[in-house]
Amino acid sequence: MWIGWLELDILLGDVHSLKTKRSIVRPLVADLRRTFTVSAAETGSLDLHRRAGIGVSVVAADSQHVIDVLDKVEDFVARRPEIDLLSAGRGLFASHDE
Repeated sequence: MWIGWLELDILLGDVHSLKTKRSIVRPLVADLRRTFTVSAAETGSLDLHRRAGIGVSVVAADSQHVIDVLDKVEDFVARRPEIDLLSAGRGLFASHDE
């Protein structure tokens, strides 16, 4: 079993309240879950208006499938016009790794 994760740091556009931030981040997280069948959540910069951290994880039998899904998720987020992807960190582990 292979486990992969992606940590995205994003900058939101013209956002001046947490309510507006949520109106952008929540649909993005829902789109990631629905489109790629991954686990996703807002994980960082919770109190900042224009920044957000999003964590994504995927589990599969094949490491290449995990890598492909994470690549597609990163590209999907980077192409969103309302946000700027500042950085993306990732990890890939086998279930037998210690």
